[in-house]
Amino acid sequence: MPYIPNTDDDRRRMLDKIGVKQFEELLAPLPEELRLKRPLNIPSLSEMELLTDIEAMSLENKAGLTSFAGGGVYDHFIPSAVAPILNRPEFMTAYTPYQAEVAQGTLQIIYEFQTHICRLTGMDVANASMYDGASASAEALMLTIRASKKRNKIIVSESVSPLYREVIQTYMSGLDVIQVVVPMTKGITDLQAMEDAIDENTAGVLIAQPNFFGLLEQIEPLSRMTQQVGAKLVMAVDPIAQAILKTPGEYGADVVIGEAQPLGIPVSFGGPLLGFLAVKQELVRSVPGRIAGRTKDVDGRDAYTLVLQTREQHIRRDKATSNICTNQALCATAATIYLSLLGKQGIRQVALLSAERAQATAKRICEIDGFEMYFDGPFVREFAVKTARPAQDVVVAMVEKNILPGISAGRWYDGMDDCLIVALTEKRSAQQIDQFVEGLRELSVNNVLSRM
Repeated sequence: MPYIPNTDDDRRRMLDKIGVKQFEELLAPLPEELRLKRPLNIPSLSEMELLTDIEAMSLENKAGLTSFAGGGVYDHFIPSAVAPILNRPEFMTAYTPYQAEVAQGTLQIIYEFQTHICRLTGMDVANASMYDGASASAEALMLTIRASKKRNKIIVSESVSPLYREVIQTYMSGLDVIQVVVPMTKGITDLQAMEDAIDENTAGVLIAQPNFFGLLEQIEPLSRMTQQVGAKLVMAVDPIAQAILKTPGEYGADVVIGEAQPLGIPVSFGGPLLGFLAVKQELVRSVPGRIAGRTKDVDGRDAYTLVLQTREQHIRRDKATSNICTNQALCATAATIYLSLLGKQGIRQVALLSAERAQATAKRICEIDGFEMYFDGPFVREFAVKTARPAQDVVVAMVEKNILPGISAGRWYDGMDDCLIVALTEKRSAQQIDQFVEGLRELSVNNVLSRM
């Protein structure tokens, strides 16, 4: 983005053009209590000075760590071919195309992205993508409310990512919606508490598979509970794990969402991300965002265009299915290229390697004094470890060894300061895993944590 400051004279001419005497007049519709009354502490810098300051700030980042962290963002290998294909002019855009006749490449790759997501999830229809997994989860629950017409209760398991739950809370805060968080028992959803919470007013139920702690949930009984009362089952899934797990479609899920960052998108300090959303055919009219479709042109050639768009999405915003009018086109393109390069067998191999390394690493960690499994249950490539000292102390100590050992669950869950969530991917080599395990062993043997 170019660095183009506006002078006082520039601002004066703009205000004259729109017939406004002072900039403050533009703020008149804003309530007084919402307006900032103090000047912002923003220094006046030249472009050169600003870049120097930003570069100095960037050096404070701890880059080059070997990451065993997860929680929704994972460090997978990205084939070298992804970047050059992504940067081709017919594909490279961050926005939804509106003129199909000049955006066939972008529309085709969106269509392919939707196809990949449907194949991974076992669902009928997927949209062009969402901002991230968290916003997709909120949009999915709002979809269930729209589809039910008269119901206004949503239920979310405590084992769903706390980041997702925070975004859901924000989305629903201005609506007449009853929100219920069902507690977990031993790391997975308490099915009895879930059964007690589900009733005839329930529009949607959100469960994660695997959940935030990497554990596999009992989906079959939950699916039966929702079907019995006519509620919609929403599943948040890991797209890599989906290559080796039963699909949400096989479980009878109505809506599937998730974070697609693992599919060819760098960790990049936590963003940008890529959400996906897929539904059963009967819910297609309630889907937020965009859907690209394939048809034939007058010459019988394949042609792509946006389909099922409602005028409310552009004009009558209060009647729209969502206030999201775009999609993460650039990130979705990267994911599409990644999935196309790996293919069905390649993505399965990534999932299997990640799972195998997670199982082996968990076993080795539990052989170290002061470390044991936090929960006793099946997991795929992410697991929770109980630490003798606060898990955040382990993180701090291991970062000094240039290893990010995981994330502390105590940041979001009361009483779980001793829970370290560790994730493995196919990118972690045997040597890196050895260094990780030995680093934890050194902390235990040298009693480093007890001195922190």
